[in-house]
Amino acid sequence: MKKLFIGIAVVVVLILLYGFATYNSLVTLNIAADTQWKQVETDYQRRFDLIPNLVESVKGIMKQEQAVFTAIADARTKYAGATTPDQKAAAATQVEGALGRLLVITENYPQLKSSDTVQTLMSQLEGTENRISIERMRFNTSVQAYNLKVMKIPSSIIAAMTGFHERAYFNATAGAENAPQVKF
Repeated sequence: MKKLFIGIAVVVVLILLYGFATYNSLVTLNIAADTQWKQVETDYQRRFDLIPNLVESVKGIMKQEQAVFTAIADARTKYAGATTPDQKAAAATQVEGALGRLLVITENYPQLKSSDTVQTLMSQLEGTENRISIERMRFNTSVQAYNLKVMKIPSSIIAAMTGFHERAYFNATAGAENAPQVKF
């Protein structure tokens, strides 16, 4: 009888230890995904800090391209008002479309290409876009690790009991696969 009690106690302790370890790993993975999203937002902010400088540098030369500058300003405003990752991603995608049009415009104006200020800012913007792409990929990787833990048995049982749910991946908005078109 004593051995049975000890055996049951050991099994209960092992189950509790597994539950604590699983819970702690879910917390760790969830925080890692949150942290990675914050890195995406940091790079979005860098983009939004660079855009006004780029726009002001180009604006003087290209007054007729006001629609592009308006689209960029509108997208920045939407991003500032966004509260969820999905809303922020949608606003960021809108900025990407406007920036794509701006990049095409700069290709068509040789005097812009020769401007050191514009070249420097374009280089900074290109670097920022690369960073954003990498951070989005890292965010999705973090979400994947978390979601796998939430979905796999037996950790899914602990996740359901403690309120952990699947997280959404960063997805490009519809039409993002198409290059922006600039018409003069």
